[in-house]
Amino acid sequence: MSLPLPVPAPPLARPRSLPTDEYFAPQPTSASDLPDPVPLLENLTRCVIEILAGARELEQIARWLDEEVYRHLLRRVILASRARAAKNLPASRPVFVIGSTHVCVPRDGVVEATVTILGRSRCRAVALRLEGLDSRWRATAIHVL
Repeated sequence: MSLPLPVPAPPLARPRSLPTDEYFAPQPTSASDLPDPVPLLENLTRCVIEILAGARELEQIARWLDEEVYRHLLRRVILASRARAAKNLPASRPVFVIGSTHVCVPRDGVVEATVTILGRSRCRAVALRLEGLDSRWRATAIHVL
């Protein structure tokens, strides 16, 4: 008595190839779906000034920064800490007041702004660009002038 031969299973269907770069890339978000950017602009400015002074860690604001902005600020933090070390100055919390905030909306989902910082001895300006990505604001440019 012979055993019946097994029937081969049908080949598995290949999954459709999805454009993974587009699927996993940051998705733009409209400004109408995002909160008011002014508080974030002022808080990011305050944090960036404190980070450059050595009073705050850069990782505390990493979730709001684009990768390139993070790397740029990291270089500035390293240079600032070397300058303090060369002068034997400790890291200290800077004393300043947020001045005026000027906001411009070049297109939907993008905010460009300047925030002035009034310190004891000088005034500075911080230029920021926020873009609505993945249902939140992310800083794609920060420059301390």
